[in-house]
Amino acid sequence: MQPVFIKRCLPLVMFCVNLSPMAGNIIKSIKLTTVDTGARKKLDFKAGDTVKVWAKIAEEKAPTKKGEKPTIKYRSQAFEGMVLSRSHGTEPGATFTVRRVASGVGVERIFPLFSPLVEKIEITKRARARRAKLFYVRDKAVKDVRKKLRSVAVDKEVAGNTEVEIESEPEIKTEE
Repeated sequence: MQPVFIKRCLPLVMFCVNLSPMAGNIIKSIKLTTVDTGARKKLDFKAGDTVKVWAKIAEEKAPTKKGEKPTIKYRSQAFEGMVLSRSHGTEPGATFTVRRVASGVGVERIFPLFSPLVEKIEITKRARARRAKLFYVRDKAVKDVRKKLRSVAVDKEVAGNTEVEIESEPEIKTEE
């Protein structure tokens, strides 16, 4: 009888398992990734929570000599923001979207939950949201920015006017 080989395709790795009845040693568990999937499944964050995601960023250094290969170094970078959504629960393809405002511009990133490039996920603040997906926050942020711009423009017009009356605060009378 010939041994039977089955190929299993998983993200990032392909391996073969020998299911021959004559094989004495049967492999029961194979660790294929550096991610602790159990700990990631237990993470209980949802839309509205503020999280800090530590992700590995690849930096490629140009070769100094001719014919030399470029070297790749990884560094950790934190991305802190509000979770807009989580999709696919705790499946292998689960993702979550994080939004933050950096120098007045909204930046969103989609992170795979079980990616080896995500080092750790810290929950910094919990929030109670009535929706599972908070995509309306994008429009709300734009409206807030417009409102601030309008108020700044009104303040400048008032300051530019030569005849500006400043209302004083009413005096508080105290009994002596």
